[in-house]
Amino acid sequence: MNDLITRKSGRAGHVTLNRPQALNALTHPMCLDLEQAMNDWMADDTVELLLIDAAGEKAFCAGGDIVKIYNEGKSGQVENALRFWRDEYRLNHAISTYAKPYVAIMDGIVMGGGVGISAHGSHRVVTERTMFAMPECAIGLLPDVGGTYLLGQMPGACGEYAGLTGARLSGADCIYAGLADYFVPSDKLESLKTALLETGDVAVLQEYATMPEGSALAENRTAIDAAFALDDVADIMQALKTDPSDFAKSALKNSLRGAPLCMKITLIAIREARQNRSLEMALRNEYRIVSTCLQEGELIEGIRAMVIDKDRAPKWKYPTLESVPQKMIDRLYQPAAGGDFAIDK
Repeated sequence: MNDLITRKSGRAGHVTLNRPQALNALTHPMCLDLEQAMNDWMADDTVELLLIDAAGEKAFCAGGDIVKIYNEGKSGQVENALRFWRDEYRLNHAISTYAKPYVAIMDGIVMGGGVGISAHGSHRVVTERTMFAMPECAIGLLPDVGGTYLLGQMPGACGEYAGLTGARLSGADCIYAGLADYFVPSDKLESLKTALLETGDVAVLQEYATMPEGSALAENRTAIDAAFALDDVADIMQALKTDPSDFAKSALKNSLRGAPLCMKITLIAIREARQNRSLEMALRNEYRIVSTCLQEGELIEGIRAMVIDKDRAPKWKYPTLESVPQKMIDRLYQPAAGGDFAIDK
């Protein structure tokens, strides 16, 4: 069974993630196959658009294959993991600059690597079943695959909130935050996909889209900005501790799951990405950080606690915000060992 199904259908190139038993988690070969299909269809005048969806109803893609990264990191085979990240990040950038419409059906769980192959597309569709999240701080990482760039473009301090808490965002939240373009009820998806494949015309998206209601981000925007726009993570945590609202209590609880080192670097990276407004620069910075987190940071312990042993009790090297040394923050921003990420590599 192919993990990634690619075929021409009608007037479109159609890609389906096909690992429903693993919530369509993204593997290195899947990244390479998607990139090859994009290149082939770019040169094919009979292909008007690319449509990407996923098998099953639970998930579009729940992230990258972090178990493989854990095993490689533990055995010292870090170059394999670094190669995966380089190829994945190159794919993320290629999606953002693809010259034909790239339509992503973000139905179900969309996390980590799944964000990278959907939210950078030109036409992004969510449903009432969408659950978008970037909870990387809890596994000793930061929101990558261009996640810091996407979070940096969200309104107000919503990006800081989503990045530091790993908040689960609904389809309505994604529309409000600019992470998606169209809200389509899930029972209309098959008809929509058929229309896209037959016509090759993204204008049909407007015929199926509706306006969603009930964005929690919009409802809590004042509280989000009051806390998450503060200067540093310690100030944000203190503001949440002194706020008696249910929203603040929930945000604080979710924030405390993150590795303090990764919380600090995530806040910095989101704000730098907002200022730079460059996906390529964000990917370069993310690669520097993830490559160091794999070898010197908290990633291996975070994956162990959350995914391997599932005891949800990570023993961080730096267990508190105060214990994170500035030299480690500085180290994360040094050029990556073996060279920085670049689009042409």
